[in-house]
Amino acid sequence: MKPISIAGILLIVLGALALAYQGITYTRQEKVIDVGPIHATADTQERIPIPPILGGLALVGGIALLVAGARETT
Repeated sequence: MKPISIAGILLIVLGALALAYQGITYTRQEKVIDVGPIHATADTQERIPIPPILGGLALVGGIALLVAGARETT
């Protein structure tokens, strides 16, 4: 398989995932109380939004790379 086709497939998969999930969510722990032997932490969920236009551009770019790889003669 050609490297341009692999890059196209990878972009298609990443674009589809970006459109499906529309963001990355992660959990962060922070100390609330740290007094002697008593420790308390709080878990907060943060979200990094991914715009749908970015996923769409990755999807279209992947399709273009896949088509360009198929047309290329070796």
